[in-house]
Amino acid sequence: MSDAAPFGPSENATAGFLVWRLSMKWRVAVDRALAPLGMTHAQYAVMASLHGMGRSGRRPSQRELADHTGLEALYVSKLVRALESAGSVTRTRDPADPRAIRLELTDQGRDATRRAIRVIQGLLEQFLEPLGGQRDPRATEFTRTLVTLLDVPLDPTRIAENEKEQP
Repeated sequence: MSDAAPFGPSENATAGFLVWRLSMKWRVAVDRALAPLGMTHAQYAVMASLHGMGRSGRRPSQRELADHTGLEALYVSKLVRALESAGSVTRTRDPADPRAIRLELTDQGRDATRRAIRVIQGLLEQFLEPLGGQRDPRATEFTRTLVTLLDVPLDPTRIAENEKEQP
């Protein structure tokens, strides 16, 4: 997939289309950047999230990790099992809730994640260059805008109900 849209982004493109294209561009770039480390974008999302949560003293459940990453719980479960088999993650039962599985990076997983974070930080700096780099006020505002959009709950059933009301 090339970085440019087949017909080039235009003023006529919808925000939804541009968000989709940007997310695809980022996902492909991350996959390519992490391939030499033997890691995928989804594995990175899980491992970097576990890294950050672990640094703040948290050992999340699979459900908490799924909520944090925005990935489906079943997909997180499959990723975690593969990462556990590879020696990057440990899964232990929560003594307070035997149904919950608590997750933590192993030393090997922490090392791999630190290397991956350095790669992704370089990619992020390159990505944000047109906005002046990561510390530029335009990049900070862009990040705030993304957070605002991510905080909006989307309810597909509301759209379906509105369609029923149309003549």
